Amino acid sequence: MERGLIQVYTGDGKGKTTASIGLGIRAVGRGFKVYMVQFLKGTDTGELHTLKNIENFKVFRFQSTEKFFWNLNEEEKKILAEDMKKAYEFVVDVLQNKKCDILILDEIMAAIHSKMYTVEDVLKLIDMKPKEMELVLTGRSAPQEIIERADLVTEMKAIKHPFEKGIPARYGIEY
Repeated sequence: MERGLIQVYTGDGKGKTTASIGLGIRAVGRGFKVYMVQFLKGTDTGELHTLKNIENFKVFRFQSTEKFFWNLNEEEKKILAEDMKKAYEFVVDVLQNKKCDILILDEIMAAIHSKMYTVEDVLKLIDMKPKEMELVLTGRSAPQEIIERADLVTEMKAIKHPFEKGIPARYGIEY
């Protein structure tokens, strides 16, 4: 890859992680190496079962709990903060050592909003991006500072969602 760009998938609609995975699969089909670091995701999701079988698409998770952030008590939040520190150090290592062609930071915006990272922490990661590496950041409510640094920003907008009718997340569709 000659020059990697910075992409952001944000918004309140479905499809941010799915879009980044689609981009990653396309890239693997062209011989690229893809790393996806998932933040604040500890539960089993369907994509993990497929992606583990794709040689050049690696998924990394550091969260030791399957609970959602808003269900954690203070002690669990301290443990999560340590997990997120390890994740950040891992991302720094990937960037500094150019370990992949495309790096997806899935739900990095959620890590900002839950105060695991600051906007400045994420901007530092963006600054570390090697020229030739593509960097993809996902999550709702992308901060303006990150949007301004991105080369591509896509906003997924929710028009209608089954959750509004009381339909919970469905196995194989939402997770």
